[in-house]
Amino acid sequence: MTKINVKMLNDKMVNNLVNAVLVGIITPEQPEDRTREYLDELAFLADTNHIRPVKRFIQRLEYPNSTTYVGEGKLQEIRDFIQQHNNLSAQRSNSDSSLTSNSDSGPIELVIFDDELSPRQLRNIEKALNSQQQMANGQWPIRVMDRTILILEIFLQRAQTSYAKTQVEMAHLQYMLPRLTRMWSHLDRQRGGGGTNRGTGETQIEADRRIINNRIALLREDLKRIDKQMATQRQNRGKMVRVALVGYTNVGKSTLMNLMSKSDVFAENKLFATLDTTVRKVTIDNLPFLLSDTVGFIRKLPHNLVESFKSTLDEVREADLLIHVVDISHPNFEEQYEVVEQTINELLQKDHLVEESDPWTDDNRSTSDRKYRAKDKKQTIVNRPEEIVVFNKIDAFTYTPQEEDDLLPPTRENISLEELERTWMAKLSAQPTANGQQPTAKAVFISARNKTNIDELREIIYERVKAIHIKRYPYNDFLFQKYDNLEQ
Repeated sequence: MTKINVKMLNDKMVNNLVNAVLVGIITPEQPEDRTREYLDELAFLADTNHIRPVKRFIQRLEYPNSTTYVGEGKLQEIRDFIQQHNNLSAQRSNSDSSLTSNSDSGPIELVIFDDELSPRQLRNIEKALNSQQQMANGQWPIRVMDRTILILEIFLQRAQTSYAKTQVEMAHLQYMLPRLTRMWSHLDRQRGGGGTNRGTGETQIEADRRIINNRIALLREDLKRIDKQMATQRQNRGKMVRVALVGYTNVGKSTLMNLMSKSDVFAENKLFATLDTTVRKVTIDNLPFLLSDTVGFIRKLPHNLVESFKSTLDEVREADLLIHVVDISHPNFEEQYEVVEQTINELLQKDHLVEESDPWTDDNRSTSDRKYRAKDKKQTIVNRPEEIVVFNKIDAFTYTPQEEDDLLPPTRENISLEELERTWMAKLSAQPTANGQQPTAKAVFISARNKTNIDELREIIYERVKAIHIKRYPYNDFLFQKYDNLEQ
């Protein structure tokens, strides 16, 4: 397999878009409608990275092929389509010089898969899509990417601060380390002389691995220093309640942040428009608190990226109140809600597993037993912060009323906003907390763009923050005392 030189592609994409095809599979665990929705999201990711999807390929399998992800026949179909498309593109460019690669008629240079590919799968797929003569000459006209590297490249482009760049670089190097290839044998160090039959010296791939390992070790030390700095910053924030905006990517968290704090956080209709955590002081009535805008979550978020962004995600771990923003206009907003909830639970559980002392460290126990018992123990003591669920973008919500003579059960497209409000308010009010106390989650439906129901949201946030503030700081730390109810 060849190393994906996406930096070279990004340089090319400054003025022109790169054409690509998308590949996904349908499995018993992933039905067709979900696969197509995942490919829609993959196309949005590609567009964010200046890549234009030209065609999609879907295959129905029991499970992904361990060698080539899809079957050999489907891989041959993809190769034939690319060759035919590129031949027509070459003919058109020769006949009409006004045609550029900044169009659908340009050549296809990328094949993007919707799941993370193993090094073996990447190598076999690239061999199947490129001819032996091209590979022998060091030419790889068709590059292969997966969902993980696509997300990592977007993060590389979006990172602004030094610690965000360090976090992304760390995750990127960890991903690339097992995917280096033997394509520099001509750069092997000179064979030993003196009449002895010594082997070749260090190969280029070995040198690259050594360089990357050294770089990863250096970045780990930098991240430790960054974690300490971020922890110190959080400790110096004074007697204020911490509120964190969480949610799926591109649901309007930054827009809501700007509206609440009157700031100018970058907001755009792109995935991962906000990467660096932003913290602002917000005052509602007589109560100040800290509001943080965190990086958005997504399905199949790369594990290395979660590990690297520990200091950023600590804003979620250490928050007193979570505001979970959901895009209710999205067809699968319920699945996005579950993805975020599951990710938050994993973050909280991992935090307890790492930081708390574990009595199950007896040397007589096996490693797997210790991990299982520790995880089982910690999951029972996770103290999840209170949460407000904010359904955003009600201005973009649409539905199709069901016909009166239609006897089939109503689908998601037939449910009105009023019915969703009643359903989710009842659902959230019935959820118990981690401590078995009264439910604390509450739903509110807003439009951050049109400022609809923002006063209701402010009132809910104020009451929640006030209750936390009084419990934590029993003395009067408000900006001013309210005497509204003095006469009553």
